[in-house]
Amino acid sequence: MTPAEQSIPTGNGAPGRGLGAGATAPGISTLGQLKTSGHVYKPLRTEVRDNLLAMLRAGEDPWPGVHGFERTVIPQLERALIAGHDIVLLGERGQGKTRVLRTIGGLLDEWTPVIEGSELGEHPYQAITHASIRRAAELGDELPVAWRHRSERYVEKLATPDTSVADLIGDVDPMKVAEGRSLGDPETIHFGLIPRSHRGIVAINELPDLAERIQVSMLNVMEERDIQIRGYVLRLPLDVLVVASANPEDYTNRGRIITPLKDRFGAEIRTHYPRQLDAEIAVIRQEAELVADVPDHLIEILARFTRNLRESSSVDQRSGVSARFAIAGAETIAASALHRATSRGEREAVARTVDLTTAVDVLGGKIEFETGEQGRESEVLTHLLRTATADAVRAHLGGIDFGPLVNAIDDGAMVATGERVTAAEFLAGLPMLGESPLYDEIVERLDARSDGERAAALELALEGLYLARKVGKDTDGDETVYG
Repeated sequence: MTPAEQSIPTGNGAPGRGLGAGATAPGISTLGQLKTSGHVYKPLRTEVRDNLLAMLRAGEDPWPGVHGFERTVIPQLERALIAGHDIVLLGERGQGKTRVLRTIGGLLDEWTPVIEGSELGEHPYQAITHASIRRAAELGDELPVAWRHRSERYVEKLATPDTSVADLIGDVDPMKVAEGRSLGDPETIHFGLIPRSHRGIVAINELPDLAERIQVSMLNVMEERDIQIRGYVLRLPLDVLVVASANPEDYTNRGRIITPLKDRFGAEIRTHYPRQLDAEIAVIRQEAELVADVPDHLIEILARFTRNLRESSSVDQRSGVSARFAIAGAETIAASALHRATSRGEREAVARTVDLTTAVDVLGGKIEFETGEQGRESEVLTHLLRTATADAVRAHLGGIDFGPLVNAIDDGAMVATGERVTAAEFLAGLPMLGESPLYDEIVERLDARSDGERAAALELALEGLYLARKVGKDTDGDETVYG
């Protein structure tokens, strides 16, 4: 066996870590060579099951980048895939449903052989369309073989009200009819998204948004695995895994999943927001694209802020508070830090507590408040942010004796900060700390190494003293003074 033949996936190898193309495709180009290589055909669900079990057996994580679902969603999902079920994930916005669906694509073999030029990407051992069956009979072992990467076998469709049956299932192609073929010829069919996902995974996001008559068109595909187009029944043994996401019916007013279609999904799995603070923080760190350094304690405050919003009676909990809220918040305060560093000539851009207010200013529109809270939105957001900040201060700086700092401020010292105050300017306004043990303890607790990080740590301490009503704070425009 040649090296190229030895690299052929046979359906029992670990699928790897993601959907991106890795090694080059195997160098086999005909059906005869494929047979000689010893390649084994496996149905899609068997392929996914074997790869999942292989990763679990090897102690590998099949779900990279998925946080907070380890003891709830993931076990249900793994059991559903092992059982070979189609899956619908049900949950509020921003709970990571789409990320979970995309990760399922990583359980496919990295490369799989297909009949070259096949419209549906059929396996060389399992031709299902009339055209491919005819070619296979005519060419025999000379049937040309191409290779399809796993990234090409996962397809997403965002359900929209204007989606048609032709988009998902297919329709008669008038151009092929115009060429002289009869309407009864199966080769006049232009296949839709689901048949074209043969031997792959088709993910439909926001499934209830599909019109009910369009959902009806999926019934045969999911149960009998055939398709019906304008009165023609094509007995195509489609090998597709259908996965979908949806918001709970008690939230979305745009539509619903019809009962017969829900019945055809083998598993309905409820998702949720991260239940642990660490998982919430991990999601923000993973997803946020930060243009400046954002210290860990600020990410934690945003995570606590988001969790407070999800528990607030002032917020409409039926719509949920998406993880995107905290992610956008982290990106906003990073942008504020970079803006300050650029305009004031700082060498490094590091976010500080003062930048948190910029997130509140722009993120309020992402939250849906209860009807009775109209006009109080900013007040609610500010209060919950202060609560989150106070909780973070207690978690990181609890037990520290701030007496020297409080006494200095009581004696008339004032510390100025603000969106346009640099870290160096802020630190220069703290001469009362000098080389005191208090300074070192605050910096050490928050693992602050650079001037920017030290300024962020000390500013958090001052904000904590203000929230504990140990010192005062006055904000005037871009400047905030603790005194």
